Amino acid sequence: MSALYMIVGTLIALGVLVTFHEYGHFWVARRCGVKVLRFSVGFGTPLVRWHDRQGTEFVIAAIPLGGYVKMLDEREGDVPPELAEQSFNRKTVKQRFAIVAAGPAANFALALLFFWLVAMIGSQQVRPVIGAIEAGSLAQTAGLQVGEEIVAVNGKATTGWSAVNLQLVRRLGESGELLITTRPVDGGADTLHRVELNDWLRGANEPDPIASLGLRPWRPTLEPVLAEFDPEGPAQKAGMQVGDRLLALDEQPLTDWQDLVDRVRGLPGKTVSIAVERNGQRIDVPVTLASKGEGEAATGYLGAGVTPAQWPAEMMREVSYGPLQAVSEAGARTWTMSVLTLDSLKKMLFGELSVKNLSGPITIAKVAGASAESGLGDFLNFLAYLSISLGVLNLLPIPVLDGGHLLYYLVEWVRGRPLSERVQGWGMQIGISLVIGVMLLALVNDLGRL
Repeated sequence: MSALYMIVGTLIALGVLVTFHEYGHFWVARRCGVKVLRFSVGFGTPLVRWHDRQGTEFVIAAIPLGGYVKMLDEREGDVPPELAEQSFNRKTVKQRFAIVAAGPAANFALALLFFWLVAMIGSQQVRPVIGAIEAGSLAQTAGLQVGEEIVAVNGKATTGWSAVNLQLVRRLGESGELLITTRPVDGGADTLHRVELNDWLRGANEPDPIASLGLRPWRPTLEPVLAEFDPEGPAQKAGMQVGDRLLALDEQPLTDWQDLVDRVRGLPGKTVSIAVERNGQRIDVPVTLASKGEGEAATGYLGAGVTPAQWPAEMMREVSYGPLQAVSEAGARTWTMSVLTLDSLKKMLFGELSVKNLSGPITIAKVAGASAESGLGDFLNFLAYLSISLGVLNLLPIPVLDGGHLLYYLVEWVRGRPLSERVQGWGMQIGISLVIGVMLLALVNDLGRL
């Protein structure tokens, strides 16, 4: 992945999402009669600044890791008597609630817009046809068959493997019945399969829901002829060359490239013997595989690739919507991803989902770069997902976040008076500690993935 894509993609993502979030606060504050002193995108030294006719200072600062809207507030300094009624603290509970809630609401609205654009742009998806089933797996026990297409999971239609994965992710850490509906790839009657889950992938690091069911997606056969290398990977270091045809791994014949990939993944850090055909001769090459990931999630890595195969047209599907249909699709996706984000946080809290799945700024930057490089549709999808995450996280009832302020205002509305400054101060200290702790955990996870 190009470093340029990663830098530009990250700056655009943070700039758009932060600006829109803070603009939500700004827009509602202005309409509630609050004087806004500063609208800043980023922290630290201002790079660019200007003022509007109402005296608000707009700033683009050097550290693009957030932003803020500073409002006139008598709790933060002296306010001239003639401006007192424009102070945030003088507004009603409902007005203050609306101003604070507007930031997260703007993030959900932005996600809805991006999903609407993606739905109209359309995407080409791989039909979720089963290519192989692992012996003794949950899929085999439930009666799924090779060559069938998965058309629905738990009653939700699945147009591609990403949709299948999304529905499976929603069941991580759970027990109960998983319903999978399949149909023969050449047409025919639907079959309903019941998969029994028991604390499915509970606490797993970097879970792979599709593989854990024992399913392997259908894909065209890839000839095991090397075409590219990771310059720092094990294959390059072992002396493998472009054009080498891989014949066997530890004396076990290879059927295709995917066969090698599957077997290598299960051998992190192991030294293996790979038989290759080069210039008509068989050569045995010892290779010490690298390891990617941690603990039980570690997988073997060879650092080589082959020429991609052409997908047959019948295995692809073009999915797009008209302007009105796209509104419904965008709304459904925004709701689904919001609920999934909140549910994932709950599962992490109760140990059903490993906290290793929490991502920080490094992972966000990598995904931003990869999605930007992949195309406009993928980048808009990423922005929508990130915007929803930002909205959900900010609504958590943790002091220092928007949700914490909303909780204070809700208590004030019920009691008829605000909480004491001491109680609010304690809450802020606890909130800051929680936020810093989560940020450090996410950063540690990021470094572990590197």
